[in-house]
Amino acid sequence: MTSTTMKLQKIIANCGIVSRRKAEELISAGKVAVNGKTAQIGDRADPEKDSITLNGKPVQVCSRPFYIMLHKPRGYITTMSDEMDRKCVADLVQGIPERIYPIGRLDRESEGLLLMTNDGEFANAMMHPSRHVPKTYRVTVRPSITDEQIRQMSEGIVIDGRKTAPAEVSVLVSEPGRVVLKVVLHEGRNREIRKMCEALGIVTARLKRTAFGPLKLGMLPAGKWRELTKPEVQGLKTAAGLPINYADGAPYQLGTHHSAV
Repeated sequence: MTSTTMKLQKIIANCGIVSRRKAEELISAGKVAVNGKTAQIGDRADPEKDSITLNGKPVQVCSRPFYIMLHKPRGYITTMSDEMDRKCVADLVQGIPERIYPIGRLDRESEGLLLMTNDGEFANAMMHPSRHVPKTYRVTVRPSITDEQIRQMSEGIVIDGRKTAPAEVSVLVSEPGRVVLKVVLHEGRNREIRKMCEALGIVTARLKRTAFGPLKLGMLPAGKWRELTKPEVQGLKTAAGLPINYADGAPYQLGTHHSAV
């Protein structure tokens, strides 16, 4: 065994195919092979040298983990391709030497901090509700909001047949016809804030994610992305209860990048 070998389920999870637990199930079911031999739980492999297949198809192994944050503008969908030829976030992250994908979603009319990676285990941890990694939003609503409506949002509202988890809701700005809220969510349901506001009869005029766990969007302009630093990656992992690795963060030093928007 060399220092470059890793547990097989971790290699598969890091590629973003499935979670580590699901990878273990696939290995147990005999669906994974290394160098043509059916793998067993506990097997290790060298991702740079060994041939790994899943259901007979080669697993594309990423060479190094890559972590970026993108300031997603409004009008872009959170996907790497679109059959309807709509603008998608893949258009904004050119020049990255690995196949990356978004962590979670921001809907088309929402904007702000979007994490992207090629580290499947990291992505799963950031999205899984049991990890409780908070996400912070700046939400502009119209025409106004009452204390009772804020209480309801904070305590949870039934949407799509299920009550939302408790949220932190506070008023940042209150003007005639417009209120700006700070909303912190601890779960990641589809269009959750918009659906909560809709259930209360409130119009969501603007929604921007400003932080993901301890990571803040800061002054990164819309349509630009940058690599996360080692302390930023480690801070996110700590928030999700993941182990810290020495090589975490910024392996390519690509800096901050403009994108055409």
